[in-house]
This record gives sequence, structure tokens and C-alpha cells, in this order.
Amino acid sequence: MQENLGSVQIIERLLQGNPAFMPQLGFWIVDVRDLADLHVRAMTSPAAAGQRFIATGDFLWMAEMASTLRAKLGSRAAKVPTRQLPNFAVKLLLPFMPHLRTLAPLLGRRFPLTPEKARSVLGFSSRPATTTVVDCAKDLLGRERSVSP
Repeated sequence: MQENLGSVQIIERLLQGNPAFMPQLGFWIVDVRDLADLHVRAMTSPAAAGQRFIATGDFLWMAEMASTLRAKLGSRAAKVPTRQLPNFAVKLLLPFMPHLRTLAPLLGRRFPLTPEKARSVLGFSSRPATTTVVDCAKDLLGRERSVSP
């Protein structure tokens, strides 16, 4: 069975120290709060009728996410990996890392996206990706505490 990782699971795994070595993967980050704001703007603006908008913020490589988590969360991010695995090594390990198989075509790639249309038509702006990553991690860490005995 193949497992697909969502954005929250990626941050959760980084906090748990998984994977021990990070692949060169990057993601366009958008905060769910900003996404909700864009949906409301699109539903209430006559200029948005019949149009599609890209909702994205900044692009971050996993290594940048990890670095941000370690810098902003200190000891709470002690397990976050610090080393990056070269792409050829990741490809060799894919048979043993089923959760990365769907991400393999993205290794080392940064697809061009822009929320410019959402900015110009709807006045959309997103918070910094680093803020989103840290807020998500804090939420995950807070959940751990609330579940602990």
C-alpha cells in the first residue's frame, strides 16, 4: 500500500526525525488561513466570476523547512534532520521508502507558480512560508502535550 504525505505529515515527520536524511524536495507553501481568505475573496468579488486562481506563498526546500524549525523551535526541534541526501541516493532507496515514491519526480525540481493573478484581481497576499511551517509545527507539538498522560 502506498502512502501519500500531506503537508502537515511532512512537518510532523521532520519533527520526529524522519527521514534521517532529507531528499532534495521543495514545496510551494500556503497557509490554510490564507487559502480560506482567498476563497472568501473569490466568492464575494464579481471580478473573480468564472476564473481560477493559484493560491501559493513562498517556495521552500525541505532543508530550508528543517533549518527554520531548528532555528525557531530550539530544543523542541532537536530531532529534525540536518543532512540532505543526494538525488541519486534517494532514487536508489525508493524501493524501501514507499512514502517518497510519489514525490520522486519532484526531486530537485521547482515548478514555476505565481499567485500574481490572485494578488492583482483579489488583493491576495500570503504570510511568509516560514511562519506557516513554524505555526504548523507548534500546533503539532501542542497536540502532543495535550495527549500525553
